[in-house]
Amino acid sequence: MPISQELVAEMQVLRMFDTSTSQSGLKVHSDASSEIIAATRRLFEKQLTTQVDGGYLTPLGYESSVHLQQLLQILSSKPLL
Repeated sequence: MPISQELVAEMQVLRMFDTSTSQSGLKVHSDASSEIIAATRRLFEKQLTTQVDGGYLTPLGYESSVHLQQLLQILSSKPLL
């Protein structure tokens, strides 16, 4: 299954959240790119965030963001030879 630009944008938004605390939210302003605004709306519709313009991560959103950040860290690391 290819990764669509929509999924890439959603992953970019999920990456913006600080997962070190549940008290840190995100506000996507109207002057953000249309791709980021649309991705933020889709994350809300998927019940990963609490607000259409960001808000806080839901429990599922938090878990998704943590896994995404772990995957990116693994894929960015240098291979052990």
